[in-house]
Amino acid sequence: MRIAIAGAHGQVARRLTRLLSARGDTVVGIVRNPAHTGDLRADGAEPVVLDLEQAPVEQVAEAVAGADAVVFAAGAGAGSGEARKHTVDRGAAVLLADAAERAGVRRYLLVSSMGVERARSGAPPDVDPVFAVYLQAKLAAEDAVLPRPGLDTVVLRPGRLTDSPGTGRVTLARGVEYGEVPRDDVAAVLVALLDAGTAGAVVELVGGDTPVAAAVAGL
Repeated sequence: MRIAIAGAHGQVARRLTRLLSARGDTVVGIVRNPAHTGDLRADGAEPVVLDLEQAPVEQVAEAVAGADAVVFAAGAGAGSGEARKHTVDRGAAVLLADAAERAGVRRYLLVSSMGVERARSGAPPDVDPVFAVYLQAKLAAEDAVLPRPGLDTVVLRPGRLTDSPGTGRVTLARGVEYGEVPRDDVAAVLVALLDAGTAGAVVELVGGDTPVAAAVAGL
């Protein structure tokens, strides 16, 4: 497969790249910072430097052309303000969807977050204001991408991410209790979703007892 990953220098994205490239898949890694291209090459990716807060849709479409799927794993990151939650976590996700449609790439995996449904009625009052905007931006991205007939979309909502070694066992469903999940296992689930060709699912992900392949097959 040929997979284009937006936000390819992120911790989950780099794990995903290494898994895919190790088995012979081609990974196009989209990053904003040219200084990150060396890390991407070491992971096995073909780096493409694009600022998804500024790039025109035509340029992004050119970068993802020929891919079997695109993965949005970008985020404004800790320490960024409210404005960048909208321009990255929402705006860049929508831009990638626009570009995928234009390039004829149907499969779109959107890495979102558990808790976004709390923002459906507005900013949750019991969380940090910037985090509340983050949840709103992630939910807005989901709502903008999911209804598109030109895309086969999967939304993956991981719980709190950890750097613990992956276990290969997860809980993958709707309405699961909030919990933690190793980044290793998030990357493994993304690979399994790509392999299974899953489409139209919105699922939450935490640690659990079900092997990754079985959890994805059960969707």
